[in-house]
Amino acid sequence: MKQNAGGRVPRARTEGLVIQELPDEVLVYDRDRDKAHCLNQTAALVWKYCDGKTTVTNIAKRLESDLKTGRVDEKVVWFALSQLSKDHLLEENVTPPALLAGMSRREMVRVLGVAAVVAIPLVTSIVAPTPAQAATCLPSGSACTASAQCCSGICNAGTCA
Repeated sequence: MKQNAGGRVPRARTEGLVIQELPDEVLVYDRDRDKAHCLNQTAALVWKYCDGKTTVTNIAKRLESDLKTGRVDEKVVWFALSQLSKDHLLEENVTPPALLAGMSRREMVRVLGVAAVVAIPLVTSIVAPTPAQAATCLPSGSACTASAQCCSGICNAGTCA
C-alpha cells in the first residue's frame, strides 16, 4: 500500500471479481479463489473508497458523511481494511497499526463502545463450489459409470445403488 503526504492509500482489487451492489451491502465473487464475500454497508463503503488516492483519515471522514453519524474512528477503517486484505480484496496487503493487529470484531466493539456496533464493518465469506463440485448427483437406479456420480456413492455395474 502506497503512502502520500496524508497517510496510507489502499487500492481495491477489481480484476477477477464479479461485483453486485445491493442497497445495504455488496456481494463480491472472487473467480480466482472461488470465494463469495458479502460486505455490509460500512465495509462496502470502505472498499469503495479504496481508490489508491484516498487516505485512511479521509476514508473515515467520508464514512461520517455517508453514514450520517458522529465521528468515525480510524480504527473502524483499519478493521475493514484488515478484513478486506485477508480476503484478497485489496491490490496490496495492509498492515494495521500494532494497536489493532489481530483485533476481533468483539474486541473492536469493546474498544469503540457499544454505540459503534452499527458502524463495525463486516465481511462474511464462503467458499463457492467449482462447477464440477456443484453438479447434481444421480438418483438411485440411474445409469452411471463411477460411484462419485451416484447420490448414494455406490455404483453397481452401471446402475446407482
